[in-house]
Amino acid sequence: MICRKVTITVVLMLSFIWSAVAQVATVNGYAANEEGDPIEYVNLAVKGTTTGTTTNKKGFFSLEVPAGKEVVILFSFIGYERDSLVVNLSDGEKHTTDITLKETSTELSTIEVKDEQLRTSTFNRIDPKTISFIPSINASVEDIIKTLPGVSSRDELSSQYSVRGGNYDENLVFVNDIEVYRPFLIRSGQQEGMSFLNPALVSGILFSAGGFDAKYGDKLSSVLDIRYKKPQTFAGTFDVSLMGANAHLEGTFAKKRFSYLLGARYKTNTYFLKGLDTKGNYKPRYFDIQGMLYYDVSEKVEISLLGYYSNNSFKLIPETRETSFGTLDEAYKIKIYFDGHEVDRYRNWLTGLTLTYRPADKMRLRFISSVYQTNESETYDISGEYWIGKLETFQGSSEYGEVTEVLGVGAYLDHARNYLNGTVFNLEHRGSLEKNINQIDWGIRYQYSYFENRMSEWELQDSAGYTLPRPIDSIGFPTPDHDPFVLKNVIRTTQNLSTSLISAFAQDTWTFKLNQTDIALTAGVRAIYYSYNNQVNVNPRINLAFKPHWKTETTFRISSGYYSQPPTFREMTDLQGNIINNLKAQTSIQVLAGSDLYFRAWGRPFKFVAEAYYKYVKNLIPYEIDNLNIRYYGTNDAHGYATGIDFRINGEFVKGAESWASLSFMKTEEFFEGAWIPRPTDQRVNLSIFFQDYIPKFPTWKVAITLFYGTGLPVGPPDSPRSSHTLRIPAYKRVDIGISKQLIGERTRYKNPKNVLRAFKSMWVSLEIFNLLQLSNTISYLWITDITNRQYAIPNYMTPRTFNLKLLASF
Repeated sequence: MICRKVTITVVLMLSFIWSAVAQVATVNGYAANEEGDPIEYVNLAVKGTTTGTTTNKKGFFSLEVPAGKEVVILFSFIGYERDSLVVNLSDGEKHTTDITLKETSTELSTIEVKDEQLRTSTFNRIDPKTISFIPSINASVEDIIKTLPGVSSRDELSSQYSVRGGNYDENLVFVNDIEVYRPFLIRSGQQEGMSFLNPALVSGILFSAGGFDAKYGDKLSSVLDIRYKKPQTFAGTFDVSLMGANAHLEGTFAKKRFSYLLGARYKTNTYFLKGLDTKGNYKPRYFDIQGMLYYDVSEKVEISLLGYYSNNSFKLIPETRETSFGTLDEAYKIKIYFDGHEVDRYRNWLTGLTLTYRPADKMRLRFISSVYQTNESETYDISGEYWIGKLETFQGSSEYGEVTEVLGVGAYLDHARNYLNGTVFNLEHRGSLEKNINQIDWGIRYQYSYFENRMSEWELQDSAGYTLPRPIDSIGFPTPDHDPFVLKNVIRTTQNLSTSLISAFAQDTWTFKLNQTDIALTAGVRAIYYSYNNQVNVNPRINLAFKPHWKTETTFRISSGYYSQPPTFREMTDLQGNIINNLKAQTSIQVLAGSDLYFRAWGRPFKFVAEAYYKYVKNLIPYEIDNLNIRYYGTNDAHGYATGIDFRINGEFVKGAESWASLSFMKTEEFFEGAWIPRPTDQRVNLSIFFQDYIPKFPTWKVAITLFYGTGLPVGPPDSPRSSHTLRIPAYKRVDIGISKQLIGERTRYKNPKNVLRAFKSMWVSLEIFNLLQLSNTISYLWITDITNRQYAIPNYMTPRTFNLKLLASF
């Protein structure tokens, strides 16, 4: 009801002033399906105008139309064929008509409801068009991924996510079979900027949360497989908002043998960062440009080129911070005065060239080469002078909410000069062949990586003029002891690293019927050789899917296999910034069992998915997470597991609009330092909902809501044993809402043939409200120590309630 009231209020605020019509007539009627049952919410629109309505619960409608001229009324509803009615009525005339809509086959965006279709793998297909309407700060592909089962994220400013107990470094991302990467020195979502993936260029999204085939590797957790468009005609889009602007163009020439797909994005989060507890001068600037070029040499040969360049910078001059924390009975407040500044820069390039050759109709050979380069710097000198006070919590006191006792004062100084240059070169061949009931895939890849890393960072802490740790009092001693000057978290290192990796895979998929059951069996093997440790890993994998011919369509899946992740530059670097030699690849054994149930409710198609899994991981490299900063221990002396169950239901909860809900239960632990302890990503319960609706009688208005709930993650004080990291960050709770109005659509007509708006296919304006319920979510902690070595965990809160206005158009 609250959301409905908010929706109605915003709609009234944004409604257009409709022009008065001098002469009108009325069309009344009834809309039903072929069986005579009434259809609610059928969209009616007067062609060439914005006038429209919808049918009520009993299928009846009443629509005012212009009189004295021919008028075309359009009828539409998802799942039914479109229809139209032509009338020419006099002023005040009332016309009654009945409409029968014919049902068509319905296809959901994330599933294909086809009797003959069998989902043979753990991948889910997602409709990229949904990204345009999901309310999110990043407006990225990853924002949709975060709503899927098994996926969790606690940072709305970041595109990173963890999957089934894994961390951010365990996820694979491909664009047209080319692996893409993220910057290495990112510490927080404020610095990160935009992800590689440009939603305007995307034509297909496949995502697997585990149990994926042998042709995907070499990571432990998930695969995001993106396909960019291959244009057939000229088109484009642009959007402008309070956060920046995006634009893309696509088209063909040379008789469609050459096609291009270009996109550019600019973003700044200044508007949102001003709402954080830390006040100051924020200057984030994120820019990227990327594109795909296709050339059809012949019917059998195609050449494509992927290019990408990004330049992201984050500048901050902090001034003050004031944060209240604690409980109702024991509340505190910290006040910090800052001096200094932070400047971070991340520049990335990627070029990928692909040659595709089709010697036969059912055979495809691809030869891929790519080069990724990154140039990153992280520099800051920030000092903070703080005091901590205890607040009066008795509501009857005249000093309620005010500081009544100063518990400590002090200062700290953080310094960093970190620089990273890296290059990753890939040369790869992939092939596929369809033969009778078999689908055979194979491939081989060579990867060369080179990194130059210079790190210099330290932290100085002080309390009431005493450098911590405080020396023992020696008043009256003629020769007092002088403890050495101590800096904390000191990292000073210069490292160069070059590695080579060779991987190969082969797999076969058999699709056949056995006793009225559709069966698909995929078996494959993946092998990896890594020069860094001279290790060879062989990963067999198998996936069985079968669909009995039951009245209720149901598909069952079982998959199992080995998954190895050779250590990359990040995993090789220990807490002191040193490169550790001869670390083994982390290897997991995964077992997954799931089912897809297709059913109809309220006359509409739905899909229910359930998957249970168990992952055992050996040669684990332990790590800590602070915000987005993952710090590895540089050892293989741990092993662990992750187990859980995921549920998801999606369909038309509201007629004509697809929504879904995901619920996950998961537990992940590792045996480290002689005990079983929760892993840093141990989020026991995760719930996400994406819900779409439209406003009755206003079919051009759309509402989208996202809701997230995730239980707390383990946390502990810095420089403490991992076994003590058993405290929990408070649960993550967030609701975002977006309200969109279609200004131009398929049925929009113009009297003036020279109207410039005729060039647009669609145009939407959206109002987005982020963190609708104004909930304070903790992403990490600032740890303050007083002179008695008592530590205070100061929560770093995420963004408060903010608003965004966005205009989207396509042509």
